[in-house]
Amino acid sequence: MSSKPQPPLMKKHSQTDLVSRLKTRKILGVGGEDDDGEIHRSKISQMLGNQMRFGVREPIGLRIWILMSAVLFTTIALIALVFPSQLYEFVFELRTTRISIRLYGGALLSVSLIMWKGLYTAEKAIIQWTLLTEACLLSVQFLVTSITLVELGLMSNSAILLLLSEVLFLIITLLYYYHLGRRTKKTQNHTHSSD
Repeated sequence: MSSKPQPPLMKKHSQTDLVSRLKTRKILGVGGEDDDGEIHRSKISQMLGNQMRFGVREPIGLRIWILMSAVLFTTIALIALVFPSQLYEFVFELRTTRISIRLYGGALLSVSLIMWKGLYTAEKAIIQWTLLTEACLLSVQFLVTSITLVELGLMSNSAILLLLSEVLFLIITLLYYYHLGRRTKKTQNHTHSSD
């Protein structure tokens, strides 16, 4: 029995495969930029929409900042809940009712839970809301502390340090919030044809 010689194997040309894939993606409407400048990798992501994820555009130190804020808020909240009179006396050098400081501790603990959630998410909108929540808390806390110090006529070193730290935290938080809200400018190469 004689066997027929096998025909030589034909190698596919990789360039034609690439062109074919690109043509298929173009027909499906996948791979190009949409109106928002997003590039969809599949038809499913194009249909469902991309959740605004960071990828490469996450600001440097953002996760460390959120971690520091979450730890700080949690610590102060626990001190306010467990040792309310010591926290108030440290800043204002006065005594006050424990219930108001414990309420403050409870509110701060709630905000710290939001900060912890923001630390573990990749969605831009959630991180923006987390930073906005922190900025609002710091702004209100700065105003309340400033007004209370003016009304009492007190300016202790610890109160001044608290005000300065609140302003510093507020500035850093707003800078991160601003950086996340910016849209990156994409350069597009347009081919102009002469008519």
